[in-house]
Amino acid sequence: MLNRIFKLTENGTDIRTEAMAGGTTFLTMAYIILVNPTILATDFAGNPTGMDPQAVMLATCVAAAVATLIMGLYANYPIAQAPGMGNNHLFISVVMGLSAIGIANVWQTALGIVFLSGVSFLLLSLFRVREAVINALSPSMRGAVSVGIGFFIAFIGLRNGGIIVTSPATGVALSKELLSAGPLIFMSGLLIIAVLHAWNMRGSILVGIAITTSLALLAGQVAWPSTWLGLPAIETAAAFQLDIRAALTLVALPFVIMMLFTDMFDTVGTLVGVSERAGFMRDGKLPRANRALISDAVGTMTGAVLGTSTVTSYIESAAGVEQGGRTGLTGVFVAVLFLLALLFAPLVSIVAAFPPITAPALVIVGVFMAQGVQKIEWQDATEALPAFLVMLGIPLTYSIADGLALGLISYPVVKLLAGRAREVSWLMYVLALAMALYFVFVRGSLG
Repeated sequence: MLNRIFKLTENGTDIRTEAMAGGTTFLTMAYIILVNPTILATDFAGNPTGMDPQAVMLATCVAAAVATLIMGLYANYPIAQAPGMGNNHLFISVVMGLSAIGIANVWQTALGIVFLSGVSFLLLSLFRVREAVINALSPSMRGAVSVGIGFFIAFIGLRNGGIIVTSPATGVALSKELLSAGPLIFMSGLLIIAVLHAWNMRGSILVGIAITTSLALLAGQVAWPSTWLGLPAIETAAAFQLDIRAALTLVALPFVIMMLFTDMFDTVGTLVGVSERAGFMRDGKLPRANRALISDAVGTMTGAVLGTSTVTSYIESAAGVEQGGRTGLTGVFVAVLFLLALLFAPLVSIVAAFPPITAPALVIVGVFMAQGVQKIEWQDATEALPAFLVMLGIPLTYSIADGLALGLISYPVVKLLAGRAREVSWLMYVLALAMALYFVFVRGSLG
């Protein structure tokens, strides 16, 4: 039956190989179970968002399982999905922006925005207009977005690890307490993960988090749990709490666009990257690409309903492909492992209670995302300047939305003034106008 559903023989694989590939992919991306609840529960200023970490963990695991199952069964690709790093920070940017505007149900509205972005992505996929949207940004701009988010994530990691602190004179500065428990545990974790990754160890981030957690326990920074097993102890539900009505406003429109394009380019980049390594591409095109994009869109909508940020395809799926994964059966095994992870809720809760434990993972993921700098055409000023504004704007404005908007506005303007207006898609001009209106009417109202 499995051979008939997933065409195992046709793809040169078997159940055992797919199971090993699924386990490998899960190990390389399972850090999201530990990191995502921490990110969504606290904003960039360290204030609670109102989201229950235990509820977010439940949403993360279930959304990842459901989305990956859809990808595996509908598109038959060994590509796992889960709430994306970078997307969760964008979610917090939206939460903070909505809060500053004066929206009442902040995180509920943000979940509604995630849902609407998923609906938009689904419509674009169903009507096959995604090519126009994908081509709206140049390779340089796509690379810059990845790098900018990577820098932002790494900066958050350094702050959570106690390395970077707030300074009234310079804004930020190096901590004067680097020998205290938090920074020492963070630096130990960062070194451990870096070395494990250099050794090409599967699941280096997850193993590094486990070792760092042990160091925090030995140092007395977190308490030993009374039991290692147990389902999440949810106090405030996140599932079915999304506020779609509040998200259907002009104020929320720029955020919907930001989330839509972030998910769009994450998904396309992952599909192409993993498919190239697996040999799925045929004459430069990916078979069943539309099914994969639809799967990603439905995954985002499912995640919003369950109570988590945008679900996207994971580049870590390439690790499973390297182990021989070639069909959606790999994703089925990944989905099962995500559900089994829910049994270890007490362990996850102690990890989430001490940010220096997961902070090294943020820095390492930032390193991975920074590889997009290679895609930027530095010799072309009309490409380099907007890309640079995005890269620098995202971490310095402390907002993925604002940093991306700087690039979206400057790109067509620079091209137009350089006499190269025809190189820019008409959709890019529309986006630039939308972002300009966002700065005037949304950012202007934030003070």
